[in-house]
This record gives sequence, C-alpha cells and structure tokens, in this order.
Amino acid sequence: MAREGLWEKIQRYFLYFFLYSVLGWLYEVFLEVVVYRWGFSNRGVLFGPYCPVYGVGALAFLLCFRRLMDVRQPRWVRMVKPVSVFLGCMAVATVIELATSYLLEALTGSWPWQTYLDYKINFEGRIALSPSVRFGLGGLLFLYILQPLFEKMVGILSDRGRRAAFWAVAGLMLIDSACTWLL
Repeated sequence: MAREGLWEKIQRYFLYFFLYSVLGWLYEVFLEVVVYRWGFSNRGVLFGPYCPVYGVGALAFLLCFRRLMDVRQPRWVRMVKPVSVFLGCMAVATVIELATSYLLEALTGSWPWQTYLDYKINFEGRIALSPSVRFGLGGLLFLYILQPLFEKMVGILSDRGRRAAFWAVAGLMLIDSACTWLL
C-alpha cells in the first residue's frame, strides 16, 4: 500500500467523524426512547441525525490511543492495555463533554444533557460519573471493534469513491450547519 497523503488522511478521518456522529445520535435516541422511555426528540444540535460531539470524541480517541493500539507489547502490557484505554477514553470523553457543554451554552444558551442533575455524582449537571463510565466502555468498543470495521469500509472505497463520499458528507453537514444556525 502506497504512503497515504495528508489530503487522503483528512478525507478518511472526516468520514470516520461522520460515521461516529451518526452512531452517537443513534445511541442518544436509543437511550431516550428505549431505556428512559422519554419519547423521541432530535438529540443532535443540528437538523440531521448526527451528534458531532461523538465524532469529535472518536477522533480524540484515535489521536490519543491509536499508537497504543497499534504497538505490539509484551503479554502483561496487553492484559493491562484495555484498562488503560478504558480509563483514558473515560477521561478524554468527559473533558470533551464538559468543554462542549460550555461551548453550546455560549452559542445556544443551553446544552442538551441537563438531565445529569439527576445523577448522584455530577458536576453542574454538565458531566456525571455514569455517562463517563459508558463513554469509557464505548471507547473500548470503538477502538477494538468499530474502528477496524470502519477502516475496512472506508478502505474498500476507491480514491474517487472516498473523495465523492467526503464531499457529499461535507456538503450535507455544511448546509445543515448553515440552516441550523441561520433558521
């Protein structure tokens, strides 16, 4: 396989961002409708079925833990690695969620997960221990199972197909962002 250029890497990572944003939206809707039985509402900050914060979290996990995942280690390190990845993903996701709550509050006047006030261990309703643990578990699922699958999916696209998918998704999200913030 030839060495990948920066533009190709950007396209690939943007497609991963989108896939994880959609999965994050599905996860949020599942919790809302099936687990908590609150009924359906669009859990994203945009019109479309995606939560960009999940895409940001996934990219952060890749940037923070990719090398750890790829390096071959002795057996004892391989046994400890999932615990390290879990704790790391939990910390990274919690920091992203906290920062996002402040950003969304500044931009829109609120943030979508104020229900954390009902959780025993929370900080200003912005973050809570229970969701942080779920994000740590999600990080394990993401890095060990989903990311290899997504790499195969994006990898089977031709250069032309990858570029077309990138531009289609980027255009969709740009239009959605403009409509969301202007309407």
